[in-house]
Formats: sequence, structure tokens, C-alpha cells
Amino acid sequence: MANNGGNTRGRNNQPTVGCTLAGMSHTTDLFSRLLKERIVAVYGEVDDRMAATVTASLLYLEAESDRPISMYINSPGGSVTAGLAIYDCMQYIVPEVSTLVLGQAASMGSLLLAGGQAGRRYALPHSSIMLHQPSGGHYGTAADIAIHAKEILRIRTQLNKIYEKHLTGKTKMTIDDIEKMMERDHFVSAEEALELGVVDEILGSRKKKAEEKEDK
Repeated sequence: MANNGGNTRGRNNQPTVGCTLAGMSHTTDLFSRLLKERIVAVYGEVDDRMAATVTASLLYLEAESDRPISMYINSPGGSVTAGLAIYDCMQYIVPEVSTLVLGQAASMGSLLLAGGQAGRRYALPHSSIMLHQPSGGHYGTAADIAIHAKEILRIRTQLNKIYEKHLTGKTKMTIDDIEKMMERDHFVSAEEALELGVVDEILGSRKKKAEEKEDK
């Protein structure tokens, strides 16, 4: 497939790119073009609609091939259940899913970042990562409030165990360490995320890397 021109705007103001397929020119939206390259974008708030799109994309790519998938993340977080649907799908499918944060990976975004294939979780230099415990508000009878409080505690324990599994820093963190760290919003830089083991590598310039390879 060859590029056939610059970017334009399609329906819903989505960017499109020109392509040539079977000798015929056509346009496709940019995210579909990225999907053909096995790149899944997690951009924006994590909600049910995003979870449906991302999980469907992962399952589609698994059906196509068992080659690795790249997930690019720039998200402030969002729904815990939607985020866990994406996380579980990442762990469920056969292809390895590498993760890369550009911009921010906050709340459930940081969980998805950490949940990528070990050794293939990346951050760009000026990324921001934020980890915290789940929060929620519920109004109603005292009994209903107690039920929802119990559920929040269950989810918090579940998330802490997931982080414990994936945080691969030099100093292994216990559940108690993680719980204490996430009592409040815990913001870290790319370098600090590397130390914690949320990511495995900070990526610089592709061009510089290519030039270094040529020099060798």
C-alpha cells in the first residue's frame, strides 16, 4: 500500500490519508491506517465506547496474525471497568502488546501502560504518568452506600495486585508499598516511571537511533 497524498479531513473532522490499493486511489481515516500497521491508539478518556473500540481492534488484529501489536497511550484515565476490559483483553490475546506513553498515562491509562509486554513498555521523554486508587461517590440509603464502599475496596485491592504484578523496578514493591504510594494522586516523570518499573525504556529520537546504527 502506497501513500497517495497529504492528510485531509473526513467525516466528524477525522484526519484521512490517501492510499493506493489494487491500483485504485482511495482515502481512509488515519486511525484505520494505523490499525493496518498493528498500531492501536488509546487517546482520550477511558470509557465504554473506547473500550469497545480498543478491544475489538485487539481481537481483530489477533485474528489477522499473531505478530506483536503496538498500543500508543495518551489518556487521563477514566472508567475502571472499561479500563479493566482493555487490560484483560491485552492479557487474553496471543499477540504480545507493547505499550508506549506520549503525553500522559494517568489513572487507568497508567495501568494499561504497565500491563504491556514485559521488556516492551516505553515512554517518550516528557511523558507524565499518574497512579492512584479508585474513587467514587454514591448517594442513597446507608445500606447502599456501604455496599458501594465495599465494592470500591474490592476494586482497589484488585488494582493493587495488578500493579504489583507489573511493577518491575529494581526494588520490588509489596502490596502495602503500592497502597501507600497510591493513597493520593502519585505523579511521576518518565525517569521515575522507569525506576518504578512502570516502563522498561525511555525512547528518544528515531532519527538519532537510525544514525547511530549507520555509524556502526
